[in-house]
Amino acid sequence: MSTIEVRVPQLPESVADATLVAWRKQPGDAVSRDENLVDLETDKVVLEVPAPANGVLQEIKVQNGTTVTGGQILAVIEEGAVAPAAPVTGAASAAAAGELRKDSDKLAPSVRRLVEEHKLAPADIAGSGRDGRITKGDVLTHLADKSEAPAAAPAPAPSAKPGAVPVPALSAGERSERRVPMTRLRARIAERLIQAQSTAAMLTTFNEVDLKAVNELRARYKDKFEKEHGARLGFMSFFVKACVEALKRFPVVNAAVDGNDIVYHEFYDVGVAVSTERGLIVPVLRNADQMGFGEIEKAVVGYATRAREGQLTLDELTGGTFTITNGGVFGSLLSTPILNMPQSAILGMHKIQERPVVVDGQVVVRPMMYLALSYDHRLIDGKEAVQFLVSVKESLEDPARLMLQI
Repeated sequence: MSTIEVRVPQLPESVADATLVAWRKQPGDAVSRDENLVDLETDKVVLEVPAPANGVLQEIKVQNGTTVTGGQILAVIEEGAVAPAAPVTGAASAAAAGELRKDSDKLAPSVRRLVEEHKLAPADIAGSGRDGRITKGDVLTHLADKSEAPAAAPAPAPSAKPGAVPVPALSAGERSERRVPMTRLRARIAERLIQAQSTAAMLTTFNEVDLKAVNELRARYKDKFEKEHGARLGFMSFFVKACVEALKRFPVVNAAVDGNDIVYHEFYDVGVAVSTERGLIVPVLRNADQMGFGEIEKAVVGYATRAREGQLTLDELTGGTFTITNGGVFGSLLSTPILNMPQSAILGMHKIQERPVVVDGQVVVRPMMYLALSYDHRLIDGKEAVQFLVSVKESLEDPARLMLQI
């Protein structure tokens, strides 16, 4: 029988190295071709390294927490070998362990690490995610419930002797703290935030938009749209389209600073920020100007689902000329989004709230949203930033403009 080396896959130029997060197999375990052996975390995504052949994992050469580079040897597989059968006396235990591994393989990498760290059985955790999937929040809730379970009653203290000084009991709510290493993604987010604040001359301009027309359009066509495109007609497609039209009118907002040069992008790759258990990531809608409303909605939903399952590729997270982020899904009424460097502008959406406004001299109640555009003042003047935001507002308040491109 021959041996095969398992190596770190070739990493993109933008990714120098990765951290080995967790082995999914141990020496002596049988492995199948294309079965995930180990998780590697970069500053963008978690990569799964599949087995190159059927056999038995013979040796692990790199332990959890180690930084690795492209092409480095991780393990050795004995091709075609068969793992020894489990002893009869431990059949039930082996079956249970196999079932636990089977359940764990269905979890997102971040959830799987938490489950294994605390030696939990996935079958004991109620899943609140899509199709009953277990989320990180479900695991934390399960751990909290366990910690709050009533402890066994203490043995009665012996009767105090006359004149004895009573000893105070320990407080049930002792203070504690826990130190964990920062994930690669969180460290990269911190680095990018500091870069944006120390490099760009960042300012934010605000406006508000009346979404009555968009709401009416969505209500009128939602059933036909979903039947035709297989996706719900949400707000994001309207905002992407409105931003693309504004970027065409104000190309400097779609540009970037590179040293002493200004790079004007003649394409529209719009990033849509997605919140995951590992942090905020920004998958990119390539050539968003060429996408229809249905294509945008399906792409955004697909990105959000795969982002939370750790299945986005590096290519899907690379680049982008402009970004949209929606703090409104968490209830944010107003915020100042930070630039996604090296981009020069980012649009912040917020919570839709019914408020009294004056329309044609009459006070009416309308679904209003505050908009925020953060921009790099080295490149974009205040006049251009304000006009860009006004263009977005006009497109959303009169969606026919998006169809007619006026």
